[in-house]
Amino acid sequence: MTRNWFAPLGWFYRPRSLGGWVITLLALAFCVRVFVAVDRNSHSVSDTLYGVFPFVVPTILLVNWVAFRTSGR
Repeated sequence: MTRNWFAPLGWFYRPRSLGGWVITLLALAFCVRVFVAVDRNSHSVSDTLYGVFPFVVPTILLVNWVAFRTSGR
């Protein structure tokens, strides 16, 4: 059984089905929540970037991995 949740778009993937949209929106909501929480206690842009990086980058990599595995390539 193949799951085609994402479609390749150059180096990126775009959601193709409901499962893809759910994963994308959950990841986006998580990244926004992390940004808001970190930015609340930051004093500079670099504080925000250093605080957000350990959460956002693995999330993006995880979504990219899921998209690669479910793109039907």
